[in-house]
Amino acid sequence: MRKEVMEYVSQNKDLQRFMREQPAWYRRLSRNPNDIQALEIAALHHYQRTIPHKVEKFTNSVQMATMMMSMFQAMKSQT
Repeated sequence: MRKEVMEYVSQNKDLQRFMREQPAWYRRLSRNPNDIQALEIAALHHYQRTIPHKVEKFTNSVQMATMMMSMFQAMKSQT
């Protein structure tokens, strides 16, 4: 693998960890170093750090809070 690609990957701990978990990326980057952007996108999807994933997490949190509030209101109305 090219030195500049290795340096770039070594600066980002998530990319390092992703490449260790997915060794096919070593071969892919060795053959085509321009795939570094594809590596970053694949790592974001793998670790669920894309915008849709963040929106989904936020939505789940809001739904959980709403459910808890409705449970508290139901408990309060029973007493």
